[in-house]
Amino acid sequence: MSNFKLDTLKEVALLFLKLGFIAFGGPAAHIAMMEDEVVAKRQWMTREHFLDLVGATNLIPGPNSTEMAIHCGFHRAGFLGLIIAGACFIFPAVTLTGILAYAYVKYGHLPAVEPFFYGIRPAVIAVIIGAVLKLGQKALKGWELGIIGSAVMACVLFGINEFTAILGGGLIGMVWLNLRVSPSKKGNFSLFPLPLTQLSPLAVITASAAGAAFSVSQLFLSFLKIGCILFGSGYVLIAYLEGELVERLGWLTQAQLLDAVAVGQFTPGPVLSTSTFIGYQINGIQGAVAATVGIFLPSFLFVVLLNPLIPKLRQSQWASKFLDAVNISAVGIMAAVVMQLSIAAVTNWKTALIAGLSAAIAIRYSKISAIWLVVGGSLLGYVLQLF
Repeated sequence: MSNFKLDTLKEVALLFLKLGFIAFGGPAAHIAMMEDEVVAKRQWMTREHFLDLVGATNLIPGPNSTEMAIHCGFHRAGFLGLIIAGACFIFPAVTLTGILAYAYVKYGHLPAVEPFFYGIRPAVIAVIIGAVLKLGQKALKGWELGIIGSAVMACVLFGINEFTAILGGGLIGMVWLNLRVSPSKKGNFSLFPLPLTQLSPLAVITASAAGAAFSVSQLFLSFLKIGCILFGSGYVLIAYLEGELVERLGWLTQAQLLDAVAVGQFTPGPVLSTSTFIGYQINGIQGAVAATVGIFLPSFLFVVLLNPLIPKLRQSQWASKFLDAVNISAVGIMAAVVMQLSIAAVTNWKTALIAGLSAAIAIRYSKISAIWLVVGGSLLGYVLQLF
């Protein structure tokens, strides 16, 4: 392996390991940080292609931010980059969650770490605002797309599922925008340049997740099944886990599930690291490994199948319009997330001050790293709690 390839893989590993340690605030904040690193700073790809990837990840199951990390690694360094980027992004969250799971099992309660994250939640709002402004400028290619993005934002705010909203926005935009193009310019009508039979491995994975006997392998297959069908935000995970592990299998109590979800909220990285905590509760280290690998494995497989398709979709007139509409819909969803998080995170004058200062800095100094906003928000939050 050449030195250039090794240096590139090292670059991918260090970047996503760093992001894994500081990626607080949910998928929208994680994606905002990635945009800052891979587009603005390192210029690994254009903002348009980054938007295409964001839109595509919203249309497949799995954790969006983890899949974006995998996409970026694949784009930068091929198949090895895909594995390294995903693993490095997941590793910090899984490791911290595993440590907390050990403490929980040993002592019967969670360590009191919540106060250390007081200022992070309002600060990540500024990170998302910065990404919405930058990505929105690129995605907004006409007034029609502005209407679609606004409509998707409103749908999410009124409780429509994110997957339904973004798919609806994409389909409406595809038809609307293509009807406005003269017949001579419509080009290739085909929406799927490659046959759908190439997606058949996904059906095999889903089918294999059922019917196993109770064992570590059953634990793995249960989480594999969830990873294959998990659409929407990380919060949808709670419903899946409750139905599978509490009601159907009886492996957890409601109280244990809530504690596991809490751990996923105040550790960095993907909220699906909750699976590590649950797996450890059920069967120690073996259970933690089985649950973690099971729930994240589909994301790697989905990206391998999807990533080569995206440039081909851009070659189709109809599919290209679909991607344009999906991209602005993704921005609309991020804008809705900003509003929802603002309600949840800004609860008093202290959090309002952190959010306001962070947003002002992010807008005024658009090239500032998201790391400093997160660290600054955390430190300011700690200081303000002393008064």
